[in-house]
Amino acid sequence: MTKDVLVSISGLQLQDVAEDIDEDAIEIITAANYFLKNGKHYVLYDELVEGMPGVIKNKIKINDDQTIEIIKTGITNSHMIFDREKNCQTYYQTPMGQMLVGVNTKQLDIDITEEKIRIRIDYELDINHEPLANCKIRMSIASRGSADFDLRSTI
Repeated sequence: MTKDVLVSISGLQLQDVAEDIDEDAIEIITAANYFLKNGKHYVLYDELVEGMPGVIKNKIKINDDQTIEIIKTGITNSHMIFDREKNCQTYYQTPMGQMLVGVNTKQLDIDITEEKIRIRIDYELDINHEPLANCKIRMSIASRGSADFDLRSTI
């Protein structure tokens, strides 16, 4: 894979954990930088937030086939770890204040080829130890010029 990549990220949040209702979906496609260092895959991109000055710097770190980290710095700060083996907690700092966020990874699939990385994460999200939502993230990372990149939602 080349250094210059396109990243497609689809996220879905089901607000009622018990009933799986009230969907809140997002999709972004953005240019990013990719590199492989010490056996770990890194994807770096900036995110603009409408109505707010500044950016959020995002780092996706694929450690192995069972752990992914998403690190955000800037307008918001967080370090979410998706791990098949354990539940993880982090503080999520926003301009409105800080929250304790829990992540219970239910499914984590990582498919890495020479031209593309596909990621599927299903997880439960809690805020301050209170269940909030069932969530899904789908990512597709491919070289900018790749004919293999598609813009279809993968949720």
